Amino acid sequence: MDDTVLRAALTALIDGPRHTVSDAPAEVPSVAGLYAIFGDEHALASLAVGPDTRPLYVGKAEHSLVGRDLRTHFATGKTGSSTLRRTIAALLRDNLDLKDVPRNLARPDGSANYSVEVTGDERLTAWMHAHLRLAVWPKPQGVLLDEVETAVLNHLRPPLNLAKMGPRAGSSPGAWCTRLIHRLGVSVRL
Repeated sequence: MDDTVLRAALTALIDGPRHTVSDAPAEVPSVAGLYAIFGDEHALASLAVGPDTRPLYVGKAEHSLVGRDLRTHFATGKTGSSTLRRTIAALLRDNLDLKDVPRNLARPDGSANYSVEVTGDERLTAWMHAHLRLAVWPKPQGVLLDEVETAVLNHLRPPLNLAKMGPRAGSSPGAWCTRLIHRLGVSVRL
């Protein structure tokens, strides 16, 4: 991968504008790209990630930054379809009094992709809207988004990303996951 592309992505995600969810529809393009989710001081304390200037989470939108971010990660009723929402829900379970439910109530399948009961999901959305900000990097033509995402993740090491992260500093992936699960007090569900 071209270092110029990685530098451009990192610059946009770290130093570019950080949009509130209410401002994002007018500011975020509906194109493929990478997004970074940042938290305010309250979010960093509530999620127990410590003072940190890194994004909490970095992901890719293969089709639309608006569709992936605003209509999935920041939308009530989408917790079952968003790893980011499920992770934040698990970390805020007690603070927001969240209760897990199967993501498909009509056909519960025991999936790890649970959701949150409706009123709790609304509280989660309100919390995310109040405390999180979004930065984006639209993908240029001819760039392989997956490669750029992997390079950005390896460079930034966002604390809420679970996939593609490899070993965390000072521990094996298995040990890190075990500590996270113990900290959350869960196995695969809330």
